[in-house]
Amino acid sequence: MQRYLVRYGVVPEVARFRHGGLLERGDPVIVRSSRGLQLGTVLERELWQNPNEADGEAPLVERRATAADFDAVQCSQLDCEREFLRWSERISEWGLALELIDLEWTIDRSRLILYVLTERGADATKLALQAAAAGIGPIEVQPIAREGLVPLGGHGCGTGGCGCQH
Repeated sequence: MQRYLVRYGVVPEVARFRHGGLLERGDPVIVRSSRGLQLGTVLERELWQNPNEADGEAPLVERRATAADFDAVQCSQLDCEREFLRWSERISEWGLALELIDLEWTIDRSRLILYVLTERGADATKLALQAAAAGIGPIEVQPIAREGLVPLGGHGCGTGGCGCQH
């Protein structure tokens, strides 16, 4: 099992992933992140610093990305562009001190990720709760501060669809 550094997500993150095959820098891959299946790009194969280190902790590169994956991402991006204004309006209607930066569907469309600019994690949690109460979801709210992504303790999930066309 090899370990790789992979960049993934609309607001990019870099993390270690493991994969049984040989991948090269720049290879497009589908990774199983904490949010679900996302499109990523291999940055480099990581050399083992400690051969006794547990390999099972790193998430998986599921596979190389296919033409169908790129088509799904393109369709999802169009859906998110159409929904951006509506989500911005919801945030304003709900009185939250957040600025929507971007939206992203996971590859399997099991979760919509809302990237929001905020210094306060509480409003990000409130957004997830408001969306769930309105039957909108499943979603995850990812706060972003000036320093980058802000870790959030849980996932915001609603019970319905976000309104994007599949």
